Amino acid sequence: MAAEIHRLRVRAGETEKITINLGYVDLGHIDLLVQEGFYSNRTDFIRTAIRNRLAAHEEEVKKSIVRHTLELGLRHFTRADLEAARASGEKLHIKVLGLTSIAPDVSPELALATIESITVLGALHATKEIKSALGDRIR
Repeated sequence: MAAEIHRLRVRAGETEKITINLGYVDLGHIDLLVQEGFYSNRTDFIRTAIRNRLAAHEEEVKKSIVRHTLELGLRHFTRADLEAARASGEKLHIKVLGLTSIAPDVSPELALATIESITVLGALHATKEIKSALGDRIR
């Protein structure tokens, strides 16, 4: 089964929403920087801060990816991929840093028969039925 791994670039509509709690003083500092024109809005400040911290730890992240044998980027599993795994008697241990997606035409039965475990550092896109069926295998 050939891997479909792609580098992800963040585009509108391809992001995951997170929620954070900040103290009033920290929020005030951010608002001041926005007001002074350093950042276009709070989100711009937060994204920039996160990217700067990730860049500071880039080498550690690379080493960890290798150590954990993670696939990096986008990994999409089609029904044909899983049927091929089932035909060969292969059980998949999916490990992805980025986005893992399972095609909507994959049945819960096929997923259960072929996916032994899923570890996703990022996001998993699959139907509710697939996520429910694989619930105890998702880490």
